[in-house]
Amino acid sequence: MFTFLRKAPAAPAPTIAEVAAKVAAKEMILIDVRELAEVRASGKAKGAEVIPLSVVGLKCDPAQPDCLIPRGKPVAVYCASGGRSGMAAATLSRLGYGEVYNLGGLGDWVAGGGQVEKA
Repeated sequence: MFTFLRKAPAAPAPTIAEVAAKVAAKEMILIDVRELAEVRASGKAKGAEVIPLSVVGLKCDPAQPDCLIPRGKPVAVYCASGGRSGMAAATLSRLGYGEVYNLGGLGDWVAGGGQVEKA
């Protein structure tokens, strides 16, 4: 759903297994852009940072002193179905993040073999 919002990165998109391995090795940042109530209800991808879409522009802006996400590492984002993560990916690209991947929804993460943990 909303696949038209998914931005195609310049490099081929990594698989869920590749993202999970890179996140575990601290070589990639994984962001869940769902609201906190959604994350509490269903858990989150293992290793993901929770930054709701409504605050991505503020909390991920390197020009702000309280920026949560450093530049220089690839970033992967997901939400419930892929729509909000597409918007977050576009915002991160505008803020200067190089490699940004929209993984779709949490269901895509699980279908690809990704682990889920309680938030």
